[in-house]
Amino acid sequence: MTEKRTGPLKIIDAHLHFCPGEGYFSQIAQEAGHENHWEHLQKEYKRLGIVGGVVMGNRSLNPEDHRYPTPLKYCVGLDGTYLREHSLSQAGTLLEENLRQPGCVGIKLYPGYNPIYVWEEVYEPVYELAERYKKPVAIHTGETAGPGALLKYCHPLTLDEVAARHPNVQLVMCHFGNPWLMDAAAVVDKNDNVALDLSGLLEGRMDVDQLFLRKKGYLEQLRTWLDYLDSYEDVMFGTDWPLVNLEEYIDFVGRLVPEEEWEKVFFSNANRIYQLGL
Repeated sequence: MTEKRTGPLKIIDAHLHFCPGEGYFSQIAQEAGHENHWEHLQKEYKRLGIVGGVVMGNRSLNPEDHRYPTPLKYCVGLDGTYLREHSLSQAGTLLEENLRQPGCVGIKLYPGYNPIYVWEEVYEPVYELAERYKKPVAIHTGETAGPGALLKYCHPLTLDEVAARHPNVQLVMCHFGNPWLMDAAAVVDKNDNVALDLSGLLEGRMDVDQLFLRKKGYLEQLRTWLDYLDSYEDVMFGTDWPLVNLEEYIDFVGRLVPEEEWEKVFFSNANRIYQLGL
């Protein structure tokens, strides 16, 4: 078994959600041993060496709804709530307004929750804006949080056509396409403009020692397909907070990733890809 992460390490959480006081997020925060408010998160960040984070936006395209504490930047999100009430053509002006904000570092898409493939023509204006403003597009891939979403739309292979058609747009494959790890690795390996984050692979509290014994087969597969990439330049640490316990998840990812790659995975890749300037 890989040794636990030890020693000081600067960390960027490249994938979190920040909805203080909202019922669902407060419940899952409590289940993960956290409290869903900034004072608690700030204390944990200081204790664990987390120097920044990228919030994946939910529900609103109004820039006024995306005012976050200083260590946090955001990707403006086109989620299912918005798209049930508006067309993508209506979203263009607000997307661009967000991309002009210094705190906005990208766009987040939610296929699966939205019954639209990311390669469909309707998303072309999104990629054009991302290229114009030189901002990444983060895309949900893999399993979803509830049974109402449709998995065929968020399979990692759906990113391949987008990456090939838009070589100048940086894509981020959220959640490493879990559990389709082989397909996810193939897409990242083939396309120079696709990176991945390791957020949301678990949920709640965890005994990390027991986890690596109980889920040995799955975690060996996860290591195998990370190693298949032959480089950790495109791999970022993320948590999907408040879904997981931060300290335990740092330990978990630290055991998956070779120690010599920690600085890239935990800090410098996200700093470069999301242009955080940390």
